[in-house]
Amino acid sequence: MSERERVLWQGEYIRVVKRGHWEYVQRTNVTGIVCIVAVTDDEKLILVEQFRPPVQARVVELPAGLVGDVPGEEHEALDAAARRELLEETGYEAAGMEVLFEGAPSAGLSDEHLTFFLATGLRKVAPGGGDESEDIALHEVPLADLLAFLRRRQAEGVIIDAKIFSPLYFHAQRRREASPPNLTGGRPSSASGEAMDG
Repeated sequence: MSERERVLWQGEYIRVVKRGHWEYVQRTNVTGIVCIVAVTDDEKLILVEQFRPPVQARVVELPAGLVGDVPGEEHEALDAAARRELLEETGYEAAGMEVLFEGAPSAGLSDEHLTFFLATGLRKVAPGGGDESEDIALHEVPLADLLAFLRRRQAEGVIIDAKIFSPLYFHAQRRREASPPNLTGGRPSSASGEAMDG
């Protein structure tokens, strides 16, 4: 039987709660969080960079945002929120928006769950840069140069958000699964071999 949750402190946007001996953070008035892997047709990853007060530094990140935090939009769909955040932060519209995976970014500190989306068929329609409360710089980085770009920014004192890397793994897996089969005499997989033997 789970122990009862107790609110220790609540601010405007977050609260600290305790369950048993564990203290952790919850966001208030939020129904979800979306994070967008946006890759252009010429294989460039769209990244954003902004100052983050908790770490007192600029941070390179994937476009992301909260869901259900706008009055009147409490029931906003996750994919609609992903499209909205992508447009606000980067100025790009996406023809396709599909879920890559869901996960907890910091399960020891917060009960947050993130939904990662893959945005495809990108079209630049606005400058981006975020809303009136944000100061967001945009980076369009060739996937082949991503690690070198991140190392350069890190050497310049910019923090790299670790969430950049996990969805790229799932994106790469999908690309491999979508690749045409090897018809040049390569060794078949065990599953293919079993099917042929049957």
